[in-house]
Amino acid sequence: MDRISELKQYAREHHVPIMQDEGITFICDYIRKHHSKHILEIGSAIGYSAICFTSVSQDVVVTTIERDDEMYQEALKNIQKSGLENRITIIHGDANEVIVEGKYDVIFIDAAKSQYQKFFEKYQENLKAEGVVITDNLSFHGMVEDISLTHNRNTRQLVRKIQSYIEFLKQNEQFDTTFYSLGDGISVSKRKIDEKN
Repeated sequence: MDRISELKQYAREHHVPIMQDEGITFICDYIRKHHSKHILEIGSAIGYSAICFTSVSQDVVVTTIERDDEMYQEALKNIQKSGLENRITIIHGDANEVIVEGKYDVIFIDAAKSQYQKFFEKYQENLKAEGVVITDNLSFHGMVEDISLTHNRNTRQLVRKIQSYIEFLKQNEQFDTTFYSLGDGISVSKRKIDEKN
């Protein structure tokens, strides 16, 4: 079994939410098509998506941030097992608090959904002029489109936060955002041409 398949199996067995195949394929294709080399990921989980991104090309390097202690240790182990310590840098900390230097071709947001807008606003300064911010889980298993599918108050609050974030993207005057109904709902936000970095 290859490394990616092992990670998917681990995620299934331990109920770790990782990107759906359709979503990960879409982002990897984007990286390939646009020759993206520097990727910043908010939310590592077990390191699955970061490892997938590096599989696109030897030139791809990823910086990824993970707050959860257990997930961080698991991701670190998986990165080392994959021999990718030189290409994936994992930062252990809260993405709202850590300071990340440098500019990135792709910033991928896949962490606490209630914090999406804060992450976007904070890390857009780390985006290269032609770079994009990609966000996952905007459908949240169909609940964003149909809130009646939610079964408890906390989930409803979370769904409303995602709806609010989608509205923020639509109304953002600095970025053009395209929404894709792939995987669990993906957006790609690109800085408008007349905005100077």
